[in-house]
Amino acid sequence: MKRGRLISLACAAVMAASALSACSKGGSSDVSSAKADAASTETAEAEDNPMTAQETVKDMGNGINLGNTFEAYNHGYYVAGGDPTTSENTWGQPTTTKEMIEGMKACGFDSIRIPVAWTNAMNFETGDYTIDEAYLARVEEVINYALDCDMYVVVNDHWDGGWWGMFGSASEETRAKAMEMYTSMWTQLSERFKDYDYKLIFEAANEELGDRLNDKDIAEDSGSLSEDECYAMAHDINQKFVDTVRATGGNNAERFLLIAGYNTDIAKTCDTRYVMPTDTAKDKLILSVHYYTPWDYCGEKAVNHWGSAKDVEEMNSLMTQLSMYCDKGYGVIIGEYAVLTDSSTPKADTDKFYTNFLNNCDYYNFCPMLWDCNNLYDKYTCTMPDDTMRELFASRSRDKQASLSDDEIQSKALEGIEAMKKEAEERTFEDMAIPASDSDAIAWIMYNSTDFRISYSVGDQYDPTNMSDGVVAENVIVTGDGQYEVSLDFSKAGQAKGIGFAALGISNGEDLFPGCTIKIDEITINDEAVELSAKEYTSSDDEHCTRVNIYNGYINSAPDDARSYDGSLDGASPQIVNVDKNTLIRSMKIKFTFKTAE
Repeated sequence: MKRGRLISLACAAVMAASALSACSKGGSSDVSSAKADAASTETAEAEDNPMTAQETVKDMGNGINLGNTFEAYNHGYYVAGGDPTTSENTWGQPTTTKEMIEGMKACGFDSIRIPVAWTNAMNFETGDYTIDEAYLARVEEVINYALDCDMYVVVNDHWDGGWWGMFGSASEETRAKAMEMYTSMWTQLSERFKDYDYKLIFEAANEELGDRLNDKDIAEDSGSLSEDECYAMAHDINQKFVDTVRATGGNNAERFLLIAGYNTDIAKTCDTRYVMPTDTAKDKLILSVHYYTPWDYCGEKAVNHWGSAKDVEEMNSLMTQLSMYCDKGYGVIIGEYAVLTDSSTPKADTDKFYTNFLNNCDYYNFCPMLWDCNNLYDKYTCTMPDDTMRELFASRSRDKQASLSDDEIQSKALEGIEAMKKEAEERTFEDMAIPASDSDAIAWIMYNSTDFRISYSVGDQYDPTNMSDGVVAENVIVTGDGQYEVSLDFSKAGQAKGIGFAALGISNGEDLFPGCTIKIDEITINDEAVELSAKEYTSSDDEHCTRVNIYNGYINSAPDDARSYDGSLDGASPQIVNVDKNTLIRSMKIKFTFKTAE
């Protein structure tokens, strides 16, 4: 996950030692003995293993992440002599025990992803890229916990303090140091684990191979790469990863390698600019992407429900798009997915989201790996407290599906996908305004509060079901020239604080009325007219939805396609109102004049 998500969603502080159950008091195994066993008995198994990436992904079954644990970034503490087990607690997680991993296996998880911040344990600022032995040994110990449970294990380099931004530095010397450190890191890890068998999988990166190559966390002069250059650099890094691991020999010559997609975003990874690396081994590469779509449901509190026809179609469409990599012979792992929560209580419709998602994974042969940070899976009791979640994940385990043929699994999954589509089409939502339509131009207000707890249909696709409970919208169908009015009532939705983002949208506006323009006549908040601080402009992000930004802090100027009702863009801005971030908004109303092109 991204750094912001990790820190904001870090789980509650660790319980006092006296409160821990026997589950979290397990003793450590003998790491050197486990490694010796791997070297003596598992190498032969790996050499005789003819499995392809796609066959292995199927065998990986159902996966989970050891979230917010080894990737918890506390570099300054650790390099000063910190205990590696203590560093696991930095983001609120308990110290990992063998019993925790055994509990994951018992809950139906056949594989585990262990995100790691390796620069936690190296003095990379001085040019010394040696990973501390104690830290390496501790990660290896937990890897062995999982291997002893007959689980597949994925190990990566995960955010890691944002050092990846060195690749986007304006300095060629800094970029060279980044590649030198990356190569050294994977050389050390490859040498350490070269005798481990095929159930240990190396992953090139997390979400950093893409836009985050321009991050400024560590390299303050970063930001030099264009998006095209980010694509090219991501490929170079992935290729260096493959070449480095393969060069160390042993079981690494044929080890399955997990290649990070661009931002691990499905749409961006399916872009033609994304190119998988070449490999000397045959059929051993797997693609890694993540799934948190839509983010305002999966990652924020604002949207409380999932399961509209648009929601289901969006998920199914992205999964179909992703399957192009299976058609090319690659395996696919969705290394993170979740409807995130800060408690053990799932959000409404989480079961629908997961059911449809897992059906897609079964149908296309993707390995799903749940992102969890001591929420759905309780690390203290080593169980999943929620009955629905426990039964859902257990039903997808490798053992539960072992009696079914591939055709039977696919057929059952497809039946589930079709049933969810039908349910979505018939589902109604309380307080839903005009339903979405491909044939109408529907005007509405996109809105996010400053704390992102209250939301209504943000994005270029009009979806009146994508909202916080209690929001009441009055939207309107635009039929041509004239004055119109739209509004939002938040009085039953809780406290809508300020404006984090707001825009007037018209669905299908560019399709039905190309060249149209909009003049904002009046904006009222809490029934009082608000003075406009700048001139509005009309534009489109996707060439379908027409938009007028009311307050958009993500951009600073009008885009190239901007147009105005009077032909002038003088004084035009994406922020035309200024509202204090703590203002409690009960209602918002926009009156506007719509003008078709002459």
